Amino acid sequence: MLKENVLRYKKEFAVLYGRGKSIPERCLVLIYIKNHLPIKRRAFLASKKVGGAVQRNRARRLLKESYRSVEENIVEGYDFVWIARRNIVQLKCADVKKAMEAALKKAGLIKKSNG
Repeated sequence: MLKENVLRYKKEFAVLYGRGKSIPERCLVLIYIKNHLPIKRRAFLASKKVGGAVQRNRARRLLKESYRSVEENIVEGYDFVWIARRNIVQLKCADVKKAMEAALKKAGLIKKSNG
């Protein structure tokens, strides 16, 4: 069973890279675009520039865990690609989470609180 909130097709990535907006941060890059759907979809990438397979897997795990902790604060209806940078493997999860929150704030994609 496929998860509906994960980007996986080449066409979806082509649209994101072609028309999406990019927000660089210290240890990651956020690329996003409105998807006109009631859900938010995402993908986590780490290129060979990050390191070997162990480092790339650690980078993706850090991105996924950080996303899990901020996911409920993100507005619906957007596609996201989170790209790890080289220095992410030296960081802790809390540092990656801060960078992720900063990128989302710059993009204006954090839900407004009613308090």
